[in-house]
Amino acid sequence: MENLKAYIESGVLELYVLGDLSPEETVQVEEMASRHPEVRDEIAAIEQAMEQYAMQNAVEPSADVETKLFELLGLNEEKESQNIASTSLDSNTTEQTKVVQLDTNYTKVRTLRYALVACVALLIVSLASLFITYNKLNDAHNQIASLNLDKQKFAGVVSKLEFDNQGLSNMAEMTDSKEWATIRLEGQKFSPSSKMKVYWNKQNKNVLINYVAMDLPKTDAEHEYQLWALVNGKPVSLGVFGGDEKAKEALVKMQAIEQAQAFAVTVEPRGGSVNPTMDKLTVMGGV
Repeated sequence: MENLKAYIESGVLELYVLGDLSPEETVQVEEMASRHPEVRDEIAAIEQAMEQYAMQNAVEPSADVETKLFELLGLNEEKESQNIASTSLDSNTTEQTKVVQLDTNYTKVRTLRYALVACVALLIVSLASLFITYNKLNDAHNQIASLNLDKQKFAGVVSKLEFDNQGLSNMAEMTDSKEWATIRLEGQKFSPSSKMKVYWNKQNKNVLINYVAMDLPKTDAEHEYQLWALVNGKPVSLGVFGGDEKAKEALVKMQAIEQAQAFAVTVEPRGGSVNPTMDKLTVMGGV
């Protein structure tokens, strides 16, 4: 029921009445109307409101509107009057009958022209009212889109806070545990302000990196980071990882290592390298 109420208040029914929906969206609205009496009633109410608005805001046309419409239609009252008088003078038989007939025809034509002027004026006013209503609905639609965008941004912020909270909780638990050693990696010449943390389990030798405690420059599309362990003076690869925007978990497991004197991170081509690129040594820390 709440979803139906939100659908009715979304503004899509007003756009349907104005004919501003795509064929697919129009079919969807008509299907909803066939299934839900509330939607049908709302569509009828919108149509009635627009009609009442147009009638209440109707503007009586100025005196020269009739004259200009007659000119556009090629009609001229003076010429018709002259033609009627000329015809009545030239006729020598049944003069009174013809005059009456011509007067009657003239009255009918005049009445029809007044009706035409009124219809055209009403059409102009109706179009103007619909245009104003359309602009208001378009503004409402833009406001709804803006609110949806703000909602998405808020959801992104909440997701980031949940991610950080998960990482901080894991950090606290691992710091309290005697099984895990925390190795702080500090920035090197390639990136002095960089930093990150590596967790090494003393029992099962697992290695984890913490994205929440990570502050590394973002890599381009052709490069990523590679974690190394220094074992007896030789570098051993523990796997590659991307920038913080690619992390789905706060803690990410890397390859296990039996022993290590230090850990380091370098920037390497995607897929990693056999040997570290030392001029792109980003962070490093001893055990």
